[in-house]
Amino acid sequence: MIATEPIGSIPRPQALIDAMGAFAAGALPLEELRAIQDDALRDTIERFEATGSPVISDGEQTKSSFVTYAFEGLAHLSPEGAVIPFADGHTRQLPVITSGPFRFGRYADEYLVAAKRYANVPVKQAVIAASVLSLAYPQDGIDGYPREAFIDDLVTECETDIRRSLHQGAHRVQVDFTEGRLSLKLDPSGQLLRDWVALNNQVLDRFSDEERERIGVHTCPGGDHDSTHSADVDYALFLPDLFAMRAGNLYIELAGEADPGRALELIAEHRRPEQRVFVGVTDPIDPRVESPEEVRDRIVEAASYIPLSHLGSTDDCGFSPFADDTSTSRDVAFQKVRARIEGTRLAEEKLGA
Repeated sequence: MIATEPIGSIPRPQALIDAMGAFAAGALPLEELRAIQDDALRDTIERFEATGSPVISDGEQTKSSFVTYAFEGLAHLSPEGAVIPFADGHTRQLPVITSGPFRFGRYADEYLVAAKRYANVPVKQAVIAASVLSLAYPQDGIDGYPREAFIDDLVTECETDIRRSLHQGAHRVQVDFTEGRLSLKLDPSGQLLRDWVALNNQVLDRFSDEERERIGVHTCPGGDHDSTHSADVDYALFLPDLFAMRAGNLYIELAGEADPGRALELIAEHRRPEQRVFVGVTDPIDPRVESPEEVRDRIVEAASYIPLSHLGSTDDCGFSPFADDTSTSRDVAFQKVRARIEGTRLAEEKLGA
């Protein structure tokens, strides 16, 4: 079979979005919020499984976002961190720490454990990359806590985050590296990208070859409110360094690319023999639902460049990486997931997989 997996997030039901706002305003007790979150989680898993998906996620229904869960509950934070601009003009801002040592506020295995209570198929778990979390250290430094000590703590915490999900039986642990392509806008020389790849490899090097077969790295140009932060960055400048990541699986945005054939040529050139590539076959920021036949044709094209034994299909990125992103409806998201599943099966038939 051609492997197929989601990236992670699914748009939240309006009841959950309203409940989160009421809780933040002090108008809803925590136990009521948790009950609504649990209902959303159960519904997400039921709808995921109804698509026929052989692997699912929890839809990130209870994460603050794909990146900020690591900061939840921490007291030593300032909101005045790095600003990420998107093409439509909106921005997202990350926090920075104000003292050390750095520790995660939450680990991602909490979400995995909750999802597995309801799931009848394997569940994958997304975690955040050390590279973007490195931006949490302030440029002016912290007295008594040098950047070198922060990086040591960061690498250990990211290792722990991955390892805990592996120990809890995650089908695969996906490291979200959406800032990779953006780094080339921040530093066109490519040095920041190489530094970030090296930092993430410090984490990955702590795992065995067998463990890295269950670890993947996801990249996309950002997908938030139907906009991106780095889609204009040439893949030729980025993909060679991406494949230097010492992970067994790569999840690569492709459906939204203007020239997917050129991207596939780059993938074929730089993919290491042991790496499986999950190509994006549905575009979460395009409101049109792809047909299964479109998905099939995209996979068949990819099979001309990637051996079937190392080919998979996925969505370009998550459908709602931040909790307030409702630019894609919940129904459309699951229709696209179903198209990916059905299209992958059609590709298997055509390719004789």
